[in-house]
Amino acid sequence: MAKCHRNDIGSIALDRPSTATSSTGNNFRLWTAFTGATFRRKIFDAVSCGASSRHRHQLMQEMLNDTGSQSQPPPPTTTMKSVLKEFNDPKKADKVVKKPNSNGKSEKLADLLNLVETETAAETKRKVEALEELKRVVKELQVEDKERNVQAACRVRSLTKEDSEARMTLAMLGTILPLVAMLDFQDSDSQIAALYALLNLGIGNDANKAAIVKAGAVHKMLKLLESPNEPNQAVSDAVVANFLGLSALDSNKPIIGSSGAIPFLVKSLKILDTNSRSQARHDALRALYNLSISPSNISFISEADLIPFLLNALGDMEVSERILSILSNVVSTPEGRKGISIAPEAFPILVDVLNWTDSPGCQEKASYILMVMAHKAYGDRQAMIEAGIVSSLLELTLLGSTLAQKRASRILEVLRVDKGKRVSENFGGNMNAAVSAPICGSSSSSSTNLNGKECLVEEAGMMSEEKKAVKQLVQQSLQNNMRRIVNRANLPQDFVPSEHFKSLTASTTSKSLPF
Repeated sequence: MAKCHRNDIGSIALDRPSTATSSTGNNFRLWTAFTGATFRRKIFDAVSCGASSRHRHQLMQEMLNDTGSQSQPPPPTTTMKSVLKEFNDPKKADKVVKKPNSNGKSEKLADLLNLVETETAAETKRKVEALEELKRVVKELQVEDKERNVQAACRVRSLTKEDSEARMTLAMLGTILPLVAMLDFQDSDSQIAALYALLNLGIGNDANKAAIVKAGAVHKMLKLLESPNEPNQAVSDAVVANFLGLSALDSNKPIIGSSGAIPFLVKSLKILDTNSRSQARHDALRALYNLSISPSNISFISEADLIPFLLNALGDMEVSERILSILSNVVSTPEGRKGISIAPEAFPILVDVLNWTDSPGCQEKASYILMVMAHKAYGDRQAMIEAGIVSSLLELTLLGSTLAQKRASRILEVLRVDKGKRVSENFGGNMNAAVSAPICGSSSSSSTNLNGKECLVEEAGMMSEEKKAVKQLVQQSLQNNMRRIVNRANLPQDFVPSEHFKSLTASTTSKSLPF
């Protein structure tokens, strides 16, 4: 065997293949499909990566020697290549090969498919059973048996409490008409069961709300309360709750308002104890708020004497903001503004709300009502000034929320312009005449007119009166603010401002006003 050199595999003993038909000794026969050069190239390709060339050469030589020393025939070329690859490549962990199923799907995929099919079948079965139950409920409502009707109505109430699909399905199956017909029953149990079933059917479903009103439920509900005896409180509360839900739909607002529901809601609100925290009280207020959104209902609200009641109820912080929201809708129409204007103590009450610094929402709504009233009527502005609105507005521009400050500034601007007009009228002229007065005595006159001096005197008199009025207004505002600050600071009632503060208020001019 030739001597082996580094990176030289051409001198391997395989260079001298034997041409004999059988292998003897250290010689063996190669397959005729490979030449010597080809076989060397195959070996080179097999050992070209991995360990170093010298190490590969030694392993190759030992392998060939071991193979040549055996008496058995050598393995074919493909087996030798696999042996070489086994020596060259690092051993890897045996991989477990999963045989596919006969249908070509893995066991896991088959399990998932079976699970999906099982769930789908269970879901379909559940929906079919639920639909059958709804059909049975509707059928029970249609039979002429009061007890079965009441049980079915209670079942409708339970099924539709939190299930929007059940509400829609039951309405499609014809549940609304039988429930509305049950309102004609004389016993309160049947009435309450039908009322709450209708209430739950309308939750979050505008189509059902419209269908309930179209079926005549509003008039039947009001008829329940027209009995000569005192109506059942539970029935009354259920009717109020239904009016709240049905009035949320805009198309229902005019129908409910013109049906006579507003006087009933106002009456219910007055009957309820003002100290009560019952749900019916809040439901009635919210229903009236929904109805007040429609301008066509403002006249009904005014006729029901709701406005004085709401004004007198201001002060209860639990319902005050809701009341002011209703009045904010009422003030948008002439009928509503008239109702607020003629209500006793309306403006002192609304002005007092401006001082609720701990309730920005109430301040903003009260300032909106007063702003609209101040823009629309001169008499209302006079009543506001008499109620002490100026000092409250000045404080609101400093301590109120951003929206309340803007509205307070607009009201002050309206009052300032109105005051200027009144001063001008008191002097028998207009502001233009007052502005042009200095020209009477100017040097540009062609002759010395004695009337020029009279014009100057008239202007000085007018300006002094205006400054005097403004000065008095500012002093009154500062004194009121000081009194309010003393009350909030819990100072002694006999607290007297210092002389320095009195001097400040005495020397204050109109420059301190925010306009």
